[in-house]
Amino acid sequence: MRTAPSTPWITRVLREPANSLTHLLGVALSLVGLVFLIALAGGDVWRLTSFAIYGASLVVLYTASTLLHAVRARPEVLRRLRIFDHAAIFVLIAGTYTPVTLVSLRMVSPVWGWTLFATAWGFAILGVLFKVAWIGAPRWLSTALYVALGWMAAVAVAPLAQALEIGALVWLLAGGLSYTLGAVVYGTRRPDPWPSVFGYHALWHLFVLVGSACHFVMVIRYIALA
Repeated sequence: MRTAPSTPWITRVLREPANSLTHLLGVALSLVGLVFLIALAGGDVWRLTSFAIYGASLVVLYTASTLLHAVRARPEVLRRLRIFDHAAIFVLIAGTYTPVTLVSLRMVSPVWGWTLFATAWGFAILGVLFKVAWIGAPRWLSTALYVALGWMAAVAVAPLAQALEIGALVWLLAGGLSYTLGAVVYGTRRPDPWPSVFGYHALWHLFVLVGSACHFVMVIRYIALA
């Protein structure tokens, strides 16, 4: 008599192994990055505040994502974790704007620095409220909102070019492109290489990790160590 194949242990522990493990790595790296950023801030209140917000937003994003994809729970609990996960994307986008606007851009143009900072966080808060009110919004709409908020920085391209070195702009652009390509994968659900093992969603997570890494290099190299 044939016995049914046993379920791999990892799928008994984690609801979505690839999706949760990719961003669990992000949690670990973000915690290390947060400590490193705070250590580099010195006694400068602008740097300390900005770096803490940015680092914390990374931790929040990756923690929310890991919990959603790892935890086995009742539908209502998963719904709340999904809201947390989707809302955290808006938080990370605004968090990434923070050191750029309050440290680098503010030094060149206080008006642009504060305006872009306030606008980014204003829209991020609206995005969080949007997700709380309508977590079932169409995928294309949510994706478009994430991308639009991320690329809003383009309106300040001239002052940003004055505030940041060319290397910083390259890393900033590279991170934005990685996030955007990932958003396309997320929005279209393509490509979906190995759906039952490593599908489109895990691929999207890798793009997010690469985007975060690019922006972290930009913040460390061209803002924290400037």
